[in-house]
Amino acid sequence: MQFQNEKDKILIIDFGSQVTKLIARRIRELGVYSEVVTPLDLFKIKNFNKIKGIIFSGGPSTVTSKKFQSVPKKIFEKKIPILGICYGLQLIAKLFGGKIKPSKKRRELGREILFKKKIHYLPKIF
Repeated sequence: MQFQNEKDKILIIDFGSQVTKLIARRIRELGVYSEVVTPLDLFKIKNFNKIKGIIFSGGPSTVTSKKFQSVPKKIFEKKIPILGICYGLQLIAKLFGGKIKPSKKRRELGREILFKKKIHYLPKIF
């Protein structure tokens, strides 16, 4: 992977999320350069001077598995703001000693059928 070393940027670490490219596009629409890299690419970066923020994007995995993707712990010593989304947030918590428990319920996978009830509690504008 070829890195742009001369531009200030937001680095997005892609752990397999379906929306990583959307996140990158939204950042670029704000006028900020962003690059999407894999966790393995992150290990290859030597110079973090132009990286102004890092986003750990989500993915289908969980850190409760015996084997899970990670990042070098030294990245947290760089004093760069880091945002974890879904898996990224789990990873940050796990690396700093947090406990992540698997859910007993199956959630957010697949198609859902929504029914509109006659009585609802949301304001009329919805």
